[in-house]
Amino acid sequence: MVKAGSESTLTVLVAFAANLTIAAAKTAAAVLSGSASMLAEAAHSWADTGNEVFLMIANRRSARPADARHPLGHGREAYVWSLLAAVGLFVAGASVSVWHGVNELIGGEQADGRDYALAYAVLAISFVLEGLSFSRSIRQLRAEAHRFDRDLLTHALVTSDPTLRAVFAEDAAALIGVGIAAAGIGMHELTGVAAWDAVGSILVGVLLGVVAVLLIDRNRRFLTGEPGSEQLHDAARSRLKGLPEVAAVRYLRLEFVGPKQLFLVAGVDLTGDEAESSVARRLRRLEREMETDPLVVVAVLTVSGPDDTG
Repeated sequence: MVKAGSESTLTVLVAFAANLTIAAAKTAAAVLSGSASMLAEAAHSWADTGNEVFLMIANRRSARPADARHPLGHGREAYVWSLLAAVGLFVAGASVSVWHGVNELIGGEQADGRDYALAYAVLAISFVLEGLSFSRSIRQLRAEAHRFDRDLLTHALVTSDPTLRAVFAEDAAALIGVGIAAAGIGMHELTGVAAWDAVGSILVGVLLGVVAVLLIDRNRRFLTGEPGSEQLHDAARSRLKGLPEVAAVRYLRLEFVGPKQLFLVAGVDLTGDEAESSVARRLRRLEREMETDPLVVVAVLTVSGPDDTG
């Protein structure tokens, strides 16, 4: 069984360190500048920092080995904790940013002559640090996408690794959010109309809400039973057919039970015509052979009936 991701854990740790530094800097800049957009970005970064803690818990708990009560392992815990992280992003990031922006918009305060140089400097540093974290997730995604012959964005959506998807999505949103915040602050400073800054805060909140809903939906799908892709089905069927004792594969089912962990059930025709006890031993031997594949947590093979297809 594959441990859920030393590489993904490193990606999360890099994101955590970057977001913690950025959150502290943005908070100081928000207090000193009074910018609604900067406050929204501070809330965004604190939400991301908290989320990385959930994601580290997800990686650790999902990597625990199978036991008597959990014969398929603990892989699905990754989706539970990643789901909590996505909900946290929605509540602590999106809701706070939209709420504060609306309050500022209703208040309608004009520019008060404050110096926004610190805010711009913090946003520039944030962009660099977020970019470093983002590039780390990009490298991991690109390597995996190449292995599955997918484009990067498609793989980010369909990967069974929720922590990698979360870091990629959050860092992408963070980079866009920095641009929105800079534009809001700049328009506020140029026009003297505080509404621009407030709109920037609202837009950051909406962006976070969209990302959070996307992540919530993906984790929901894997928690309720996400089947393996057609490509994985083809690979598993080819692997089964390649075993010398398998004459044909009548049906095959694959379901994700964790990051890069599959539960395989198949009905096969065996070569020869042996007694039931001998067939059972052969099936167990073939199951162990299939479980040597790093993606297959548990394989269950049965002798197929005449009408079994799929």
